Amino acid sequence: MQYHTNFSLQKHNTFGIDVKAKKFISVKTLQELKDVLQENKSVFLLGGGSNMLLTKNIDKTVVHIDLSGVIVNNQDENTVEVTAAAGENWHEFVLWCIDQGFGGLENLSLIPGNVGTCPIQNIGAYGFEVKDTIVSLEALNKKTLKIKTFTNADCKFGYRNSIFKNEVKDRYIIINVTFKLTTKDHQTNTSYGAIQEELKSIKNPSLKDISNAVIAIRNSKLPNPKEIGNSGSFFKNPVIDISLYQKLKEQYPEIPSYPVSETQVKVPAGWLIEKAGFKGKRFGEAGVHSKQALVLVNYGNATGKEVYEIAKKIQRKIKTEFEIPLEIEVNVF
Repeated sequence: MQYHTNFSLQKHNTFGIDVKAKKFISVKTLQELKDVLQENKSVFLLGGGSNMLLTKNIDKTVVHIDLSGVIVNNQDENTVEVTAAAGENWHEFVLWCIDQGFGGLENLSLIPGNVGTCPIQNIGAYGFEVKDTIVSLEALNKKTLKIKTFTNADCKFGYRNSIFKNEVKDRYIIINVTFKLTTKDHQTNTSYGAIQEELKSIKNPSLKDISNAVIAIRNSKLPNPKEIGNSGSFFKNPVIDISLYQKLKEQYPEIPSYPVSETQVKVPAGWLIEKAGFKGKRFGEAGVHSKQALVLVNYGNATGKEVYEIAKKIQRKIKTEFEIPLEIEVNVF
């Protein structure tokens, strides 16, 4: 293991924010992770750096989780369980599963980040959430260094939410995740309008076809972090009472919504932000993406604070104009 001091994290976060870590170390084994935790009282955990906005230098030891490996187990006639280490790149893992003929993750293609962070956020896209495939996960207690198994129910998954963002936040480090996937009779979800449009010329789409459709949609709407710094969707889609929605619909007849329950609906945050006039707006080196208002971007030399100021400006405008509080999806440090 090798520690680095005053280490730039610019290449370790998809926003491309140039902040420094007091100390930095990348761990490739469970034992290395335990050793680092014993040596350092306080650490800052870093996976793929895809769901974070860094607004200041990190005055701690930054531990990059680089655990790797994929194991296939418990395969029967219709299903298979696959355990992937936390440091595996998420998109590469999804493509690997598709190549094996394992179904269930294809709608989550091209989502940035690593396997270990996907349960924390309960990542989702195009009518699917990762909780629908997770059987369990193993996590290391940062204080006791003991491994605990969390079942799907233990994780308390919600919309872009889990127990790891609430009751046990900062107490555990996820080291691997086990997924239950299909080997035949795949229960695919192609009901999302844009996916149907992409697949309209394909009668019986394969897992690969669906994945390619999702990739095409994401590439058309979302900027590549390697080309322009961003962290994907910056805000959650708000869930509001039907009474407020009906009030807004009188003023904005075109406002879209998706039913959540008999009393609540979900409204696209991107629509609200665009309607408020922020889409494509630039503020110095930071701004709102021109194709997707839900995405904040770093044009090259923005600071995390500058990006965060735009987010707060958007929140204030949406609250004033629509009476809707927008919740930030990205972790801000």
